[in-house]
Amino acid sequence: MPRSASYHEGLVKHLQDPLEAASYIEVVLEESDPKMLGKALKNVIEAQGGIEQFPAPVKQSYEQLDLMLSQQGEIEFYCLRKVLDALGLQLAVTVKSA
Repeated sequence: MPRSASYHEGLVKHLQDPLEAASYIEVVLEESDPKMLGKALKNVIEAQGGIEQFPAPVKQSYEQLDLMLSQQGEIEFYCLRKVLDALGLQLAVTVKSA
């Protein structure tokens, strides 16, 4: 009997589309949960072929961000989001133009 694809496999497949990845990250940012953002970034990176695909400076930046997200309850980034929210503004994630 064939196995059905797991939720995670389906998610990673959808996140290969840059528009889907941008929407996914944007929704996660709205949740203001650093641990959720860390998991979402891992999922998008996996969909893009894994962290090994990126240059060393990008890997280092990601590792630093991942450490901050996992160790701190709230990072400065979410402080910015709160200020913007109070101003009636919001952050947006879009696909970078070529």
